[in-house]
Amino acid sequence: MEPLLKIDKEKCTACYACVRACPVKAIKVESDHPKPSIIPERCIGCGNCHSVCSDDAVVIRNGKEELKTLLKGSEPVAALLDPSIAGEFPDITDYRKFVSMVRKLGFTYVQEVAFGVELVAERYRQLINKSRGKYYLFANCPVSVMYIEKYKPELIRNLAPIMPPVIASARVTRRLYGKNVRLAYISPLIASKQEGVSISKEEKIDTVLTFIELRELFREFNIDEKNLEYSEFDEPFGYKGSLFPLASGILEAADIDQTILQSKVITVEGDLIFESINEFEESITSIKSHFNIFYKEFIMGRGTSPEAKKWLRRSQLIRYLHRRLKDYDAKAHKEVMEAYADIDLTRGFVKDDQRIPPPPKKEVDKIRDELRTHEGNDRGCGACGYSSCYDFAVAIAQKLAVPEMCSFYASRNTMNHIQSLKISNEKLAHAQEALKESEKIARKEKEAASEASGITKTMLQKLPSAVVILDEKLKIIQANESFISLLGEEAVEINEVIPGMTGADLKTLLSYNIHNLFTYVLANNENITDRDIVLNDKQYTISVFVIRKEKIIGAVIRDLSSPEVQKEEIVKRLTDVVDKNLSLVQQIGFILGEGASETERMLNSIIESYKSNRNKGGR
Repeated sequence: MEPLLKIDKEKCTACYACVRACPVKAIKVESDHPKPSIIPERCIGCGNCHSVCSDDAVVIRNGKEELKTLLKGSEPVAALLDPSIAGEFPDITDYRKFVSMVRKLGFTYVQEVAFGVELVAERYRQLINKSRGKYYLFANCPVSVMYIEKYKPELIRNLAPIMPPVIASARVTRRLYGKNVRLAYISPLIASKQEGVSISKEEKIDTVLTFIELRELFREFNIDEKNLEYSEFDEPFGYKGSLFPLASGILEAADIDQTILQSKVITVEGDLIFESINEFEESITSIKSHFNIFYKEFIMGRGTSPEAKKWLRRSQLIRYLHRRLKDYDAKAHKEVMEAYADIDLTRGFVKDDQRIPPPPKKEVDKIRDELRTHEGNDRGCGACGYSSCYDFAVAIAQKLAVPEMCSFYASRNTMNHIQSLKISNEKLAHAQEALKESEKIARKEKEAASEASGITKTMLQKLPSAVVILDEKLKIIQANESFISLLGEEAVEINEVIPGMTGADLKTLLSYNIHNLFTYVLANNENITDRDIVLNDKQYTISVFVIRKEKIIGAVIRDLSSPEVQKEEIVKRLTDVVDKNLSLVQQIGFILGEGASETERMLNSIIESYKSNRNKGGR
């Protein structure tokens, strides 16, 4: 089932009005999701968030499509109308015309919940009269009931164990028309949508619509009272039960004494119910009264038109009841009440504790130090939606809020951010000036480089020797005209289409023994100088050299038959021959020198030996 309330992120402007309005903090804001979201299990259906949202971003679960499906089905459908209709539809001249309009939508039966109120009121009268020292919290307001189940579960035992009036009406209707009849409750409360469909067994309500949705259906199907005749509610009728939309109406219907000195019941309405429930829990043995609690009088429920005025609605409701009482037959009414007195209206409640354990005080204190808000005054301003700065810090620790929700913190951070931006802007301005200067220098260097490149290319083309530059795949990066002419007429034609034959594969232009020289230089990063080659039956000398290791190589090829190269080669090669002969002579001289020296040493040794032997013989 869809959540009762959710926030449309597209419409939400993150104003946090909903957070401030939620009495149980069922709306969280996360650091990575700045827009709030409703926590369904914590929600009590009060509708405050919907009423304060100026952007229409809070969406209520729609019951219109469910109702349309029910009305199209084969089973009869009964409308259970809350007595608040008298205040909601003053624009309809007679309530009987209103009943006709409801029937026109397709309902088989139309019943007012006022009779169910009277059955419930009688159970409350009996409960209060029989109670001896135990005091109860009335359970007719679904918002109050959900609040106790979720946030004051210890008080569940003090909730009056009596079904709400709509369930009493549902059981009456099913007794009258069978268990197959489908039920649609038209309520002034948003919370009724949750209460009505959550109660199971035979009293389950099939769908719940608000009065606002009912108005929308009237407009959608063009239903207008001026085209319809009168129609009365289906029996049994209620009378004083029609006062139920007022906070004390249930007491009036039960004939419970409401005088200050005699009354055993205290009626509380609005935000005061939370304070009253706390006091009930803490001091009921001293207060010694039952509490009739309504978060919102039904006549002003969140499911009614928001522009209405409370006291005007109240007066319209009372006039409506006076009209109904004109036909009131006390004896007949008593007999009907007795006929349905055996209906079981006891109920239980479900503990659904949604209280979050308090975080460690150290964590809360750390957050408060980081916030540094309202120093010396922990009450705070309330803009964040929490009653004090401490409670706000607790909510942050519980992951229900973020620091940015605090207007003081956000303002201080904004000022710091503005100052930081100012400094950043100043640095950026300096950086922009430096960048402009760098751009000027870079532009000049680029122009100089471009000019140098142009000069180099021109010089390359003017060289009589063939020059080619290749990449690691032996694709031509650049070649001069001498190289292209060397390759032949086909290469010259290609050059006219692709200047410099850029991208041509050298392996397809030269024989293997020549392009293999290029491959060797690429692989070994070792230059080859003045290697003789034969190309097109002519003698050439080639030098292949590394420009960028394993990436770019270059080559110069010279024609040995050209006069300039011949002279240079003759001189060079004669020089090489002379150098080699001189080297050989030097080596021979060295060898001869070594031999003469050794001979001299041997002769000297013999002479010395001879002299020594001669001297010995003379003696």
